[in-house]
Amino acid sequence: MSHPGALLRSAPMRRLVLYLSVVAVALLVLAGCGGGGGDDSTAAAPVETTEETTALSKEELISQGDGICAEVNAAVGTVGSTSSEAGGEAAQVAGLYGGMVERLKDLGAPSDDSAGYAEFISAAESLAQAEDNVKLASEREEGEALAEAETEASSALDSFQSTASAFGFEDCAEAPAAPVPSGSVGEAGEGEVVEEELEEVAPEEEIEVAPEEGPVEEESAGGGAGVGGGTEGGGGGTGGGESGGVGPG
Repeated sequence: MSHPGALLRSAPMRRLVLYLSVVAVALLVLAGCGGGGGDDSTAAAPVETTEETTALSKEELISQGDGICAEVNAAVGTVGSTSSEAGGEAAQVAGLYGGMVERLKDLGAPSDDSAGYAEFISAAESLAQAEDNVKLASEREEGEALAEAETEASSALDSFQSTASAFGFEDCAEAPAAPVPSGSVGEAGEGEVVEEELEEVAPEEEIEVAPEEGPVEEESAGGGAGVGGGTEGGGGGTGGGESGGVGPG
């Protein structure tokens, strides 16, 4: 027969063993769920974030595309003044047109009317390739190949401008040219206006007015003397008569 104290001590031991058994079973269950080649199915799936880009309308595309072409045309127009070597000029032009094509393609096709857009992008790519051929021929100093490449580049530029105009572009249809300083245009315009004003306003001629001719007044001084003389003469005659009558008879 076992001692009562031993029975009391065995009860906590049984509860401890039961607790450990439950914990072991729980660990086994969790290990089973996490098995299968190390694939943790309980991990949260990554959330995919997709940025929806709204396609531009044709009007918006033309506006932004013309802005790109205007920058490139101005830059290409100033290449001759920024590079002293022919090879350097060709490399700069090729780089500018290559960047232009990438920027135009990033705009995407218009959402409303894309007729002619594919032809426009194709012509832009052909232009960039032709300018790249000019750069290679210039670097290799191949005279005949360079002349042919420049001819092809000129034709490619004409084709690009034609397709750009057909699609509705304005700046993309223009030839490259250096920007004109706004100050010089204003000064020239003001000078022309001043010249015109000087030509139009002529000094007025002074007209000499002749004095008016009036009737010449006769001097009365001589006439008065004559009259007085006559009176005096008459008086003399009268006095003579009177004295003759008084003389002795």
